[in-house]
Amino acid sequence: MSIFGNECRLFLEDEAETERLGRELARLAKESDQGLTIFLEGDLGMGKTTLSRGVIKGLGHEGAVKSPTYTLVEPYEDLTPPTYHFDLYRLGDPEELEYMGIRDYFNGHSLCLVEWPERGDGLLPQPDLEIHLEYQGEGRSAVVRARSELGASLLNELELIEPGH
Repeated sequence: MSIFGNECRLFLEDEAETERLGRELARLAKESDQGLTIFLEGDLGMGKTTLSRGVIKGLGHEGAVKSPTYTLVEPYEDLTPPTYHFDLYRLGDPEELEYMGIRDYFNGHSLCLVEWPERGDGLLPQPDLEIHLEYQGEGRSAVVRARSELGASLLNELELIEPGH
């Protein structure tokens, strides 16, 4: 079996389960000594910001976590690892990312959470993990895909999680 292309599917019963997945991703990010890029995909209202909130709070942030819809990026540089939450929904042109110095954020030491990554296509680096959220009954289905060796090793640890714990 190839280490690339691994994936697992999780059922997230509610908002609390979505945040719990985020906290688990935060635990894995803390244990890794490398930068981590996570793409968050899904329609409006699927829980991308909720998942990001779980990650950011799981890293120790105690304040509000808002979606950076209008600012494009919300920095949490006091966290370990330094974390950047991107929301590219309102991005007019991927070239705008060049003007904001996008490459500086993906420096191999930070955690980058990117909502609507397809809007930055061509300028964003390859993600380590890609998480696609969609409706499933009353909850959400989360498909977590590894897109790098680091992502594959993290996914293997993530696969041990059972929903509801």
